Amino acid sequence: MDFRYCFFELRLSLSSARLQTTPPWLRIPLMSQSTDMKPTSLGTPLGLIAGQGTLPLETARGMRAQGHRIICAAMSGQARVEELRPLCDELHVVGMLRINQWIRILKRRGCSEAVMVGRVGKAEMYERFHLFRYMPDWRTARLWFFRVKHDKRTATLLRALADELQSGGITLIDGRPYVPESLATEGLMTRTKPSATIQADIDFSWPLLKRLNELLIGQSLTCMDREIIAVEAVEGTDQLMDRTAKFCKRKGWVLCKASNPNQDMRFDVPTVGVATVENLSRHGGGAMVLEAGRTIMLEKDALLKRADELGVAVVGRSS
Repeated sequence: MDFRYCFFELRLSLSSARLQTTPPWLRIPLMSQSTDMKPTSLGTPLGLIAGQGTLPLETARGMRAQGHRIICAAMSGQARVEELRPLCDELHVVGMLRINQWIRILKRRGCSEAVMVGRVGKAEMYERFHLFRYMPDWRTARLWFFRVKHDKRTATLLRALADELQSGGITLIDGRPYVPESLATEGLMTRTKPSATIQADIDFSWPLLKRLNELLIGQSLTCMDREIIAVEAVEGTDQLMDRTAKFCKRKGWVLCKASNPNQDMRFDVPTVGVATVENLSRHGGGAMVLEAGRTIMLEKDALLKRADELGVAVVGRSS
């Protein structure tokens, strides 16, 4: 989810003399990005930074199945704390904008690596007085006011967060190895098959979505009769479908969802669930197309069963 030598954005035009006057506390090197699907060594303490939804629950189960001791930093007001607690060896409720607190808890419990999963509503970052409401610590303030001062896109925010965690000794790793059965696969995944018309819309819209991904414009779009109805912005997939229903009163439109080519899969994996399928069907959608190997399907068996009940085709595409 650019910057090579320091925590905030340094323009190439800055002179070396000015760089020498930069306060040391701002000189944080950018750590290398790793998105390999390689689980950490078995039996070692592993951190779980948990946000909203059921993905943190599924990830915790996968970690436990692989023999890890799980130290969970559950974001206050975001994570399902009571459901996570029995799945983890230790659970600590942390502030959403308290990055130093996350680092301190995980490091003291012997963690050097962590998986960060679960949605955190970015829209909350644009509410009035949000910084006072959530009381950021010094690491978060440094990130927000310097590192991403002029670029608060999701990808930039998340990369800056990963760098800040790395500077404190916690390396974010890809969580997909802990939920391999939940990943979308190539081809038709439901018994329900797309009609000829829907298939034509899939073939038309999927390449366009991939082009949008390259331009970092949203992760999803909707299409009907080879016409793009709506493109996802900051609001998320569910509200994209709400907008689609306002523009398109007919049934049978297609939802396509994929990640951009440079998306950091350590912390920004496209995710769908049963509620996604139900929302799509309620608004008149006829098919959902997901990127194979790069989209997590929460409660996958239940999702596909529900899709068949609703007559929604679910398809995996890679190109």
